[in-house]
Amino acid sequence: MNAVDSSLPPVRGLLDPDGRLIEADQRLNDLNTRAGGAIGMPIAIPQVATLARLAQRLGILISRGAVAGDDDGDIDLWVRANPGAEGVRLEITGWRARSPWRPGAPEGEREGDFLRSGADWLWETDAALRLSFLSVNAGAKHGFDAGDMLGQPLTRLFVLGEDREGQFPILGSLAMRQRFDDQRATIRATGQAVRLAATPRTDRQGAFAGFIGATHMIDPEPVAAAPFPENEGISGAFAARLDSALRNPLGRIIANADSINAQSEGPLRQDYADYAADIASAGRHLMGLVDDLVDLQAIERPDFRVASEAVDLADVSRRAAGLLGVRASDAKVKIDKPAPEDMLPATGEFRRALQVLVNLIGNAVRYSPADGMVWIRTEREGDIAAVIVADQGKGIALDDQKRIFEKFERVDPREAGGSGLGLYIARRLARAMGGDITVDSAPGQGARFVFTLPYRE
Repeated sequence: MNAVDSSLPPVRGLLDPDGRLIEADQRLNDLNTRAGGAIGMPIAIPQVATLARLAQRLGILISRGAVAGDDDGDIDLWVRANPGAEGVRLEITGWRARSPWRPGAPEGEREGDFLRSGADWLWETDAALRLSFLSVNAGAKHGFDAGDMLGQPLTRLFVLGEDREGQFPILGSLAMRQRFDDQRATIRATGQAVRLAATPRTDRQGAFAGFIGATHMIDPEPVAAAPFPENEGISGAFAARLDSALRNPLGRIIANADSINAQSEGPLRQDYADYAADIASAGRHLMGLVDDLVDLQAIERPDFRVASEAVDLADVSRRAAGLLGVRASDAKVKIDKPAPEDMLPATGEFRRALQVLVNLIGNAVRYSPADGMVWIRTEREGDIAAVIVADQGKGIALDDQKRIFEKFERVDPREAGGSGLGLYIARRLARAMGGDITVDSAPGQGARFVFTLPYRE
């Protein structure tokens, strides 16, 4: 992209709170008119409208590059969108013409995308076959620490096997710089059989730079199982298809966007890095939605059951707070968690109890003001073990305290983010474990959520 042309004077405009263009310098007005807009109507330049909406929603100045289409081609713009009481003030510089055509992705990248589209999880290596990328959650699902594996040889993760001719397909591919599709292997940590496929990638000089790879899990011999009830088969199949179809592509999008934002492959214009951060954030939101929908399908099955095991709710609370530490730090919110020596034995399922508390503490962090505090306390009340999560947020009106536990409902429907399923799923899980979730709140006084399970002697 061409650099901003500082010799051209800034072009200014004003959008009202509803996104209508009510003031515009001549050049902006002309561009908007050619796009089909007019003064007093919603601005017709989609890229500028998007930045203005984002600035208004976040309540902060947004300054980013944008590409707008015009009659004779595309135009590079630099847009500053500054929200205020009267709307969003625009200041636009740049105005550099460019060709609307851009070359497609390199052949190797397109082949890599096609190769990995049906994979269970993804990996990449550098030229020395050291792992440089692993799919989000791959390690947790398949018995290895993904963080520890990065930078290690590929053979630290996989035990490679010979094909029927006694050859290793990956070695032939490495020698010939070509794709391979059927490298048999096992995951070293678990012995799980897998099939590896990969395509080589090259650097700017055309030299071998590593592999873009895919892992396909090889299922063990099927074991006969009781059939699902007829009316529930579609739910289970839907959840499985949704999980497999979306999780890996989203994981790759998030990882690549994070890599771009971190500028791990060299310096990058800040607006590009900001775009990558936005993409990663949106990807995580969609990943959370996938998780919620899969959980929703599971908990609404008539045969849904949870384990009954000993859990320490104080320990689970500390773990949940630890998982949310980075998010809280980014939001400038402190989490006051139970002391290391605190214990609260209860009966439930560890994984589900952790899921419930991550949801409750995550909500508390989300709705707390900057420099706010979230308190987590544990108490025993007779035969009930309780965890209290309290925040300093804007509170919840009495009329809304029942509604927020319903499906697809949120505390404030006007706020962006969230699926409206978190509290619904959390309460269903709590009740499945013999407990419950209740809320005590008032507008302007924060919220106090209480998660209970049966106390365990």
